[in-house]
Parts: sequence; C-alpha cells; structure tokens
Amino acid sequence: MLQATNVSLRFPSRKLFENVSIKFTNGNCYGLIGANGAGKSTFLKILSGEIEPQEGHVSVGKDERIAVLKQDHYAYEDEKVLDVVIMGHTRLHEIIQEKDAIYAKGDFTEEDGMRAAELEGEFAELNGWEAEGDAATLLRGLGVGDELHDKQMSELSEAERVKVLLSQALFGNPDILLLDEPTNGLDIQAIRWLEEFLINFENTVIVVSHDRNFLNNVCTHIADLDFEKITLYVGNYDFWYESSQLALKMQQEQNKKKEEKINELKEFIARFSANASKSRQATSRKKLLDKIELDDIKPSSRKYPYIAFTPEREIGNDLLEVKNISKTIDGKKVLNNVSFRLEKDDKVALLGDDLAITTLMKILMGEMDPDEGSYKWGVTTSQSYFPKDNSEFFENSDLNLINWLRQYAPEDETETFIRGFLGRMLFSGDDVFKKASVLSGGEKVRCMLSRMMLSNANVLLLDDPTNHLDLESIQSLNNGLIKFKGSVIFSSHDHQFIQTIANRIIEIQDEGIIDKSMTYEEYLDDVKKINTQPTI
Repeated sequence: MLQATNVSLRFPSRKLFENVSIKFTNGNCYGLIGANGAGKSTFLKILSGEIEPQEGHVSVGKDERIAVLKQDHYAYEDEKVLDVVIMGHTRLHEIIQEKDAIYAKGDFTEEDGMRAAELEGEFAELNGWEAEGDAATLLRGLGVGDELHDKQMSELSEAERVKVLLSQALFGNPDILLLDEPTNGLDIQAIRWLEEFLINFENTVIVVSHDRNFLNNVCTHIADLDFEKITLYVGNYDFWYESSQLALKMQQEQNKKKEEKINELKEFIARFSANASKSRQATSRKKLLDKIELDDIKPSSRKYPYIAFTPEREIGNDLLEVKNISKTIDGKKVLNNVSFRLEKDDKVALLGDDLAITTLMKILMGEMDPDEGSYKWGVTTSQSYFPKDNSEFFENSDLNLINWLRQYAPEDETETFIRGFLGRMLFSGDDVFKKASVLSGGEKVRCMLSRMMLSNANVLLLDDPTNHLDLESIQSLNNGLIKFKGSVIFSSHDHQFIQTIANRIIEIQDEGIIDKSMTYEEYLDDVKKINTQPTI
C-alpha cells in the first residue's frame, strides 16, 4: 500500500498539487495521466521520496519496497549488465557486496565468520541464490541476450541500456513499482512482454505513459491529475477518455431526464465490459465497472486541440507509383529497390528503420534525390509534409505566431481568421504573440499541424507526428486522421495510432519491402505466426 495524504507542492509561478490525498492498493495498476506540465513525473518523485512535498506526507506499508525506473541511461557505465539489474534490490546488492568483501579478506576472523553467517541468512531470505537467474530471465524477456549479460553497460546500445534499466526496476518482485514512460525506446516485442509482465504482477504499479495502447492493456485504474488534484477512476485510458466525454455531453444536456442519463451510462459501461478479456487485470476491472454510478463520472478540464484536415479536391484514380528506389547514406544502403503503388483510399503506416522511413518521405517530397529508381504522383494529388525534424521552420525566427502562420494561409485571410485558427489549436490570448523560436516541442508540433490543415492537401505525409505531443493532442490528431477523406502515409511508434488509422502496412527491410493491406494488429499476428513456424 502506498498513500499520499494532503500533499501540496507549489512553485513561485504556479501550484502543481494542493492537498492531494490518494491511496494506491495492492494488485492494481494505476495510469497517472494529466496535461503536459501538470506534474506527473514530479508526483512520481514525491511518491518515491526523491522530492519532499511542502505539505503533507507519503506513507508506505511496513517493510514494503519501492522500485523506480531510472532515467539516467549512463549512470552505470563501468558496471556489468547482470550486476546493474541486481542493484534494483538495494538491500540484496548491499549484502552481496559486504559478503564478497568479507570472503576476500586474507585475515578472516571469528567476528567476520559471525557476520558472514548473518549475511548468508538474510541473503537466503531475499532469494539471493536465484538472483542471477532471475535477472537473466528479465533481460531475456526484454530482448537482451545472454551474450550481453557479462558486458559493461558502456558496451551496450542506447536501446539495450533502456531495457537493462527496466529490468532493474522489475527485479526482485518489488511491492510498489513506479514507471515513468517505460515503453520509450522499446521495440514491439519488448512492449508486449512488459504488458504481460505487468498484467500478471500481483503488487502495486503506478505508470506514466503516452502510449494509450499500453495504458489500455495494463491499467485497472486511471489517476487523473487535474484541477491541482488527483482523482481516481476505475478502468483503462479509453474508458476514462470516453466517460469524460460522456460526462461533458451530459453536462451540456442539463435538461435530459436522469433516467435517460442512467440508461446511457449503463449502455456505455456494458460496451466496455463486453470487451474485457479473461486476464486478471481485465476481470477485476469489469467487476469495478459494473459498480459505477452516474455521479462517479465527471467531465475533465482537459482541452483538446481541434484537428481536422479538409482536402480541397478528391483524388483521382492515380495516387502514387514508386519504382525501384534505392538510396545509400554515409555508406549504408537505407533503401534497396523499393517499389509499390498506392490507391486513393490508402492510409499507409510505414514500419522499419527510422532513417529509411525519413529518407523515403524526403524523396517523395522532392527534398532528396534517389540514387536509383523513380516515383510519380497522380496529377490530382496535392501533398503536405510533417517532417521528423521541424527545426528549420522555427530556429532564428523573429515572427510571432500570427505572422508565422500567416505565411501558410491564403493571402486574403484576415488576422481574425488566423487568431481563431490558433485558438482552436490552444494558442489563446497573449500566446499568439510568442516568437516562434521559443516554442516548446509540443507547441511546434501543433503549429506544424496547423500549417498542414491550411494547405487543404489531399495526401498527408507524417513522419512520427506524435513525438512531443501530450495525450490530448495525440487523441485529437488520431481522430482527425481517422476522419480525413484523403490518403495518408505516416510513421509512428504509437500502437493505437497505427491500429486505428492504417488500412495498409509497408515495412521497409534491407532487401526491399513487405506490403500488406491489413490492420497493424493483423500484421503483427502474421509476423508472429511466421516467426514461430518450425524450420524444416
């Protein structure tokens, strides 16, 4: 059990939390959500004891151990990988070090023998004899092979370090697990393994993540940081989002009879309960959902940008033809004989190496020439491009947001129109006078999306557009692209984003491409079947 009581934290410019009281209990996984800057990571640090609140306190059950996912990927450069994982259980690691120091003594005394016996007893109680095996199992599950276990951390890639630090947090069956963006840097296989681990984890988990699919799969509850408070809701992220939208609708329909609202709520809960799988998390979630009353659901103060792409004209029969494109960058062949043809209703997710995807998009937008091959856009198409790196649009720009966006608006549009457009993208009041060069990462993305909306293009190319966005903006962009009547070519690391938008998957590989007209989950299932087929 982990409990925060009347916790408050204020900075000179604003309050983050005011008299927050919340209890996290055993056997549940809590998704901590809130707008960017609301203080999610700060609250995790308060729970872990890294930061002291100005008022209130945090209490932990007797003898319960908290494990935290470390964010410093270079903290253990000279340590062996297996040892770094075992360091996740601080007391066990201290015992191992003290034991080794005693046994290494040349003049082993009777007092040393007594101390060693005490340590051996505690070592056994903490399952020390299984420690290396357990650590190795975690590493393998996340895709860190046995050949890396005895290497130093400095010899590992960035992605491998992320997995080692995650293994460290999971090691030793902690009573309370605090995870801040645990899926960052993980491949799909590692994310699926982590989901399964957390679904079967019997203790307490509190997680911050921008991965909606991950939150949906593992969470029994959502802890919503809003109005400087944290409110607890039963269910996963989708249930919280849909119920908050339902509450907002009900609030706007004050005259509707209460009986009608109750029936609407029952139908809503039944729909979500019907989707519950047989996993422990989903089963316990279903029981709690069935107990929800009308007064339990409340509208959120969250603001969602208005994202809607309207093509100026319909695409004809020909969209895009790519023939035998190859490209080598810095001596590495990133595209090898890539060919495909797109139809007007295609919404294509590009999978594979990030550099290969970015290179293909730049070639298709005329920003880079292929070494070999060609491409041809249909005469009825118009393209708008969201690049992975948008710095050239903002660096050294003295323009305020009104004048920045004016560059991409039709010449006859008024300032009132541009201000209204910015307002719908959550730039209100004096925000419109900010210089473009000082915007945050998320604000720059919202500006780039505004630029795309003003283009009225019927083909959108988006290279990892959810990077830097908060959950609200991701949700709005997701909905906007689902409703878009044109074609989309995009990349993303957001599972739900790909699953709900794409009707075709193209994976760029070293020898060419795999091209399938299907959903993302169908594609992953296909790949899994192929990888598990016995070799003859």
